[in-house]
Amino acid sequence: MAIGSGLGAQLGIAAESTYGTYVAPTKFVEFTKEGLQLKKTTAQSAGIAAGRLLPLSSRRVVTQRQASGSIEMEVTTKAMGLFLQALMGTSVTPVQQAATTAYLQTHTLADTAGKTLTIQKGVPLTTGTVTRKNFLGCKITSGEFSCGAGEMLTASFEIDAKNVEETSVLAAASYPAMAPFHFMQMTLKTGTYASETARDGIRKVSVKIERPQDTERFYAGAQGLKAEPITNDQVKITGSIEMDYVDTVLDDLHTSDAATSLVLEFIGANIASTYDETFRITLPAVRFDEAPPVVDGFGLIKPTLSFTGLFDGTNQPKIEYISAESTL
Repeated sequence: MAIGSGLGAQLGIAAESTYGTYVAPTKFVEFTKEGLQLKKTTAQSAGIAAGRLLPLSSRRVVTQRQASGSIEMEVTTKAMGLFLQALMGTSVTPVQQAATTAYLQTHTLADTAGKTLTIQKGVPLTTGTVTRKNFLGCKITSGEFSCGAGEMLTASFEIDAKNVEETSVLAAASYPAMAPFHFMQMTLKTGTYASETARDGIRKVSVKIERPQDTERFYAGAQGLKAEPITNDQVKITGSIEMDYVDTVLDDLHTSDAATSLVLEFIGANIASTYDETFRITLPAVRFDEAPPVVDGFGLIKPTLSFTGLFDGTNQPKIEYISAESTL
């Protein structure tokens, strides 16, 4: 019997082979908050009948079903692969590093067609009985990563789903031994692609990747359920950097509107040989939109710079993830 509060909740995920077809969860993630919920469209008959003061309950119908919401979590040294694949779009197989127990996942930006998840959440009643809600056909429409001084690296994913069902059994949750990435491990680099230099004075960085999709593909003959969302706009990558004004490198990039490669990197514990637990976002071309080094008192100057990620003509944005997991 589970604890009858959020302490007894669980979240399991699995990659789907067919959009909206349930797959039993094979991986369980630790999360800090979730907002996944069913969204139903209803219609009420408006027929006039002599003396009837209220609409008939029997004349209300459900015309469409879908689901959406968000998941917030700490980025950990295991269990992130399926989320990264669904966000970035590339089909990834972890690559063993030399003959060690370290495996590299390289999630390069691509179309997300076919990258859908089953997400099962277990929600405890106060009695300790855990109810299950299975979200089918889950597409990630955005992902944001953020870390500041004294903080964990966190991720927030926005989800669009085809449907929710409550018949498939609740899977037994199990969690691998893992650790969170955090500020002590963080480095921000800018410069020429593949030769970036670490920047000083960085207090906080956030990167958001948005995957615009047509999520309203409701057609006749589909029992009120949508077809898989299709990309309907260019990817939007934005972010911000909070820093002390220790030099003018980033300020000068704002002034000139020149492009720079940006790398947000976290290096954790050693896995084996020269391979460490790693989470790395590489944006080959960013341009700064705002970088105001304004003086608002006696203290240090602390500009917040905002940037937009763009295509450099050759290299795609990517997320690299080194862990001890041989599968996603």
